Amino acid sequence: MGQGLGELDALMREEKRLTALESQTEAWADGLSAGIEPELIAEVALSTAFTELLRTCGEDAAVALVDRMRERIIAGEFTPGICRH
Repeated sequence: MGQGLGELDALMREEKRLTALESQTEAWADGLSAGIEPELIAEVALSTAFTELLRTCGEDAAVALVDRMRERIIAGEFTPGICRH
């Protein structure tokens, strides 16, 4: 039996997410190798992301992303050594 459209969309989104993660991880490693401090890399990455999100999707989308990320931080999702599924 074939996959539904929702399942296919979810698979495609996950593939894109993994590709984006790989690109960001490589850029982060390149920055560290160049002697750039992690805080500066993070600040520039976030600034770039919000500039592009505001340009393409508007202020509401950017604020919604900030809210979602804040909740994920509070939940400990990004805390090293903790595995969440």
